[in-house]
Amino acid sequence: MRHFDHLAPEVRKDLFHSEPGEFGPQSELPTLAVALGATLYSPATRPGLAGDILRQRARGVVSMVLCLEDSIADQEVAEAERNLIRQLIELSTAGATPPLLFIRVREPEQIGGLARRLGPALRLLSGFVLPKFTEDRGLPFLEALTEAEVAHGRRLLAMPVLESPELLHLETRAETLAGIARAVAKYRERVLALRLGVTDFCAAYGLRRAPDMTAYDVQLVASVIADVVNVLGRADDSGLTITGPVWEYFRPHERMFKPQLRRSPFAGPADALRTALIAHDLDGLLRELELDRANGLQGKTCIHPSHVAPVHALSVVSHEEYSDARDILRSVRDGGGVLRSAYTNKMNEAKPHRAWAERTLRRAEVFGVAREDVGFVELLAASVGKPA
Repeated sequence: MRHFDHLAPEVRKDLFHSEPGEFGPQSELPTLAVALGATLYSPATRPGLAGDILRQRARGVVSMVLCLEDSIADQEVAEAERNLIRQLIELSTAGATPPLLFIRVREPEQIGGLARRLGPALRLLSGFVLPKFTEDRGLPFLEALTEAEVAHGRRLLAMPVLESPELLHLETRAETLAGIARAVAKYRERVLALRLGVTDFCAAYGLRRAPDMTAYDVQLVASVIADVVNVLGRADDSGLTITGPVWEYFRPHERMFKPQLRRSPFAGPADALRTALIAHDLDGLLRELELDRANGLQGKTCIHPSHVAPVHALSVVSHEEYSDARDILRSVRDGGGVLRSAYTNKMNEAKPHRAWAERTLRRAEVFGVAREDVGFVELLAASVGKPA
């Protein structure tokens, strides 16, 4: 699979200097972690789940989480498991090629049980999402996943969710982060990415961010994100991909603050797209996506299909970023130093910017590089079918 393959070839040709590359469940972990993009969550109780999965794949979704945890009621778990197994078997029997699929479980025992009950349909599953992950609670999940992997002879990946109160509380944060680091290091070859549960962080203090605000405007949350990246997202062999938090809003409502999208990028026919984004609270999402990237996060947890296209449009590497990254790595090979960017608007310093350049080119591999005259407005307009 590859990003933007739901667009016609001639559309992709007009948008991309270098088109997105292919990837799949067996790709190397660093590549696959970045390729997750907008990971769409869906309750496992949905009666038409198999059809939902295929429809979202046709619209550009490349990763989904089928949830047996917080999105369903406690008394629904058994029926949700039965529905999930039935729907995945239906997909497998039909020979369908779904997005990367993960199951969010509640207890470690569910991993082995679900893998066994899925039978041949297990081939559709890329792994499991592990809730409320700490060292003590997380290790049994990782052990169960390893056992299932060995028993069924196929790679199963883990995505721990960092959302526990111990991580939020200042007096336990450092110890909790150190424990998480030990746990994921022990099972590094099975941990695909770490996901942030910002809704649970807010719940611990009775908070909920408004649609006019990003996660970074809530200082309690921002401090946790910073510390998680500090310990677990370093640009060395110890660092893991950390995904951006969920954006909760998708319906129109009365605004308190002015829209966050400037008019200038949307001048002309694309002004209608700007109006639609604002009406559906996606201007706040776009702002948060930019802050995610600036703070070391990749991709995003999504709870509504309308969030997927903005996440992917802003994940495409601009021609300017690509030019800078290639120049920096070329300078590194030549011994380092400082050089003016090809766009003559910034300094590129080889050694300090090397890790950024490497990450940028990895993103370019899976999301592609935009043409010089193409920005996120054109990419987004093409993805949602509106004129740029």
